Amino acid sequence: MKKLSISAVYVDSFTIALKNCLSLVGAIVLWLLTIWLPYINVGTTIGILALPLELSRGHIISPTAIFKAEYRKRMGEVFIYFALLYLAVFAGMLFLFIPGIVISFAFSMGIYILLDHRVNPLEALTQSNELTYGNKWRMFFCSLLVGLTIGAVSGIITYVLVRIPFVGILFSLAVSIVGMAWSLSLNAVYYRELVGGEEPIIMS
Repeated sequence: MKKLSISAVYVDSFTIALKNCLSLVGAIVLWLLTIWLPYINVGTTIGILALPLELSRGHIISPTAIFKAEYRKRMGEVFIYFALLYLAVFAGMLFLFIPGIVISFAFSMGIYILLDHRVNPLEALTQSNELTYGNKWRMFFCSLLVGLTIGAVSGIITYVLVRIPFVGILFSLAVSIVGMAWSLSLNAVYYRELVGGEEPIIMS
């Protein structure tokens, strides 16, 4: 069983995010612009969720890849997956929150397994639980570290520029978008290290 290194994952995910920053930001901006369009927004949201699959294999990201019709075809499976995921997390939260957090990380690779290997939603969750065993606390602390970094940078920028009308808010929003790109890269590293596999079927 492979054990994740928090420092290595942190640095590697930042490197991937920096390397693909413009493409990732472009994809996120396109997603934000289409999030108000019924039906189209489902496909672009799944497209955003699928980006770590390409990142995990070192592929060059195309911002327009989120519009692939294939993503809309997977809508039913993805909805079932998230319904099962949220049900499990909610049940865990009833036991004083910590089990819910553990379950959320245990099942976090499921969406990528679902899109990558075309297994059913329940099987994707089961495989994710098995593959993250022994690494959930490492994933938690690494995700926390990335979140704190993004929050600290955003807070500093907002504090420095808060006296300039709208500028501080715009810079804070920009940092948030870049932070989302970093989060996608972080999931790409998790997937690469814990799951791996051949070329993703959905990207063909």
